[in-house]
Amino acid sequence: MNETPEVVVLRLGHRPGRDERMTTHVGLTARALGADRVVFPDNATGSLETVSDITDRFGGPFEAELTDSPRGVVRNWAGEIAHLTMYGLPVQDVEGEIREAHRDQPLLIVVGAEKVPFDVYEEADWNVGVTNQPHSEVAGLAVFLDRLFEGRELEAEWEDADRNVIPQGTGKRVEPVDSDAECGHNR
Repeated sequence: MNETPEVVVLRLGHRPGRDERMTTHVGLTARALGADRVVFPDNATGSLETVSDITDRFGGPFEAELTDSPRGVVRNWAGEIAHLTMYGLPVQDVEGEIREAHRDQPLLIVVGAEKVPFDVYEEADWNVGVTNQPHSEVAGLAVFLDRLFEGRELEAEWEDADRNVIPQGTGKRVEPVDSDAECGHNR
């Protein structure tokens, strides 16, 4: 398999009591749609626990961690930075350039919460808009990751899962994973 540099999603802010579900969904979306790791602000411990639990049950590889300095992660990032904002350049205009840069460099995808400080816009290599209309940051992240990976993330297989969702037209079906079967994460 051809290894690509790491893709990390940074949740820039987190307002306890207001952003619990949204921050968790940023992490779950990052995991499900091909990122390698998510970094949450240190006050998002509930989101960290949920994403770690999902990874334990449904497989990885995927890492979730906390930081006491989200803006420090941006300042010290050794690679390319894409900041998702409705004020950015249209994703369809920059996705190829970002994909090409990511072949050689790790990519940090910054997802804001409350008002994003202007220095984040300046630090970013790309300020990317997934539509310039108000929408969910989770939706923006999902569209961005799908464009970055050109749909390959939808075929991922997960290592060390203890259960699998079985696709079907109606109803829900979750089965234990056959421990003798081999799975690989194939992005």
